[in-house]
Amino acid sequence: MFQLLIAFVSRIYAVFQRTMPTNILIRATHTRRGLKWGVPAMLVAVFYVVIAAALAQWVAGGAPGWINLLVLVCLWNAIKFVVNGPITLVRIVRVRALERRYHDAGVASNESMPVS
Repeated sequence: MFQLLIAFVSRIYAVFQRTMPTNILIRATHTRRGLKWGVPAMLVAVFYVVIAAALAQWVAGGAPGWINLLVLVCLWNAIKFVVNGPITLVRIVRVRALERRYHDAGVASNESMPVS
């Protein structure tokens, strides 16, 4: 039973990772070409915080309580983008230092560079 539950949860997790827009965007910022967009993508967090505040205000004004779930989702997505920015910044600095090291060593082709 426990194994069945773990299998079900892992399938749902995999579907969410492939289909949810924020996960797709964050995954795109972890590619070599997308690393430069990690810090500007942090601005999306502002958008999510504003939506969360508006929804919370709406709930305080008498909207249904289930809207609080949307507030939590918006805040979770904001946290994901805020954390993703510094991570991509560190990764791009590492990748560029590695590329500079290989360029200075005279490696002409990207094929022989290890992927980080």
